[in-house]
Amino acid sequence: MFWDFYIYLAGIAIVLQVLFLIQSYRNYRYAIKKALGKKRSRSCPQTLLTVPCKGIDNDFDRNIEAFFKLDHENYTLHLVVQEDDDPAYARLRAIVDRCGDASNAKDIKILIAGIADGCSQKIHNLLYSCRNAPEGTEIFAFADADAYVTEGWLKNLIHPLRQEKYGATTGYRWFIPPTNNLASFALSSLNAKVAQLLGNSHFNQAWGGSMAIRTETFHRIGLDKAWQNAISDDLCLSHMVKKAKMIIAFVPACLVASYESTTWTKLFEFARRQFLITRISTPCTWWFGLFSSAFSLFGSWGSLVIAVIATATAEPPLILYTAVPISFFVCQTMRAIIRQRMIVRLLPNDAKNMKPAIIADILGASFWPWLMFICILSSAFGRKITWRGTTYKLIGPTQTEIIKKTGE
Repeated sequence: MFWDFYIYLAGIAIVLQVLFLIQSYRNYRYAIKKALGKKRSRSCPQTLLTVPCKGIDNDFDRNIEAFFKLDHENYTLHLVVQEDDDPAYARLRAIVDRCGDASNAKDIKILIAGIADGCSQKIHNLLYSCRNAPEGTEIFAFADADAYVTEGWLKNLIHPLRQEKYGATTGYRWFIPPTNNLASFALSSLNAKVAQLLGNSHFNQAWGGSMAIRTETFHRIGLDKAWQNAISDDLCLSHMVKKAKMIIAFVPACLVASYESTTWTKLFEFARRQFLITRISTPCTWWFGLFSSAFSLFGSWGSLVIAVIATATAEPPLILYTAVPISFFVCQTMRAIIRQRMIVRLLPNDAKNMKPAIIADILGASFWPWLMFICILSSAFGRKITWRGTTYKLIGPTQTEIIKKTGE
């Protein structure tokens, strides 16, 4: 009975793996075409670029200085901290004094937002910046202080917003480990698997480290109000944009490098926090991640066990039973090769530094799903997270309770 049923299940699993591989290749072609295609002339709408800062991240000075050198002729730069005793504040002042006069930005301000009440500190900083936007601002753009952007990043990010169907635009991060340890390779690989899902799709989610929205859309869909009680800037934005029946455009040219090393403890803490926020903010996305991870594990390792049992008992047709694990292992490896080939072409200056992480991702393509599944499963229970020293209780996509503020 089991073997009769499994024959059909095995056929479906193989077909799905091939379809996933095809979709990954389509996303790769889309990314290369959009990022490396013919350059287009772009208008320069008045833009406010907000970069929230807390503490000193890796390559802090280099990352911040990159925001001064954007080839956009009409943008204001807001660097926002919680308090002036934050180590980032003094460093930002030094950077502005050193590089401000040579910047392409029309105006550069360091804002002190104060302590959040009702939402995450990051969102509080973003809202404070938006409320202090220059008159006539047409676009709100957002970036993270731990991301390194290129000169054309801002123009590329806001370009799709000329079309009304796009409610927001987004890039994504790519972790490049400065040190070659296994936990950092794992972080890079897990993140790369998520980045590979982005493409010409209605299912895109925004990423707060590289995203933009029209100011008119920002207010019309009520994002300014929704953010006041939210934990995640990007997932809340995605929720509100899709609720308004609009599309989030993925801009491959806005994939940004993030130079980050980690430990296993920090990796699991980071992953659980991200997936728990996803579970509360966009539960359908969380369930998709859990199902796809479980499917990947069963399809590769579970089918391998079944193939061994079928061989030992001479259960026909043996070729089908062995074809399932082979197809999974091959397709998982091919998808890893595709995503790493993509990022080498999009971030050629970092190709040499990425080599160890590239090898780890490809060789471990069939093992990383175990880690992904464990991380997602760890977020299945609970609603509390601690993020940059503050403890939050997540109630809903647009409702958050602050349990313990920084410094208390």
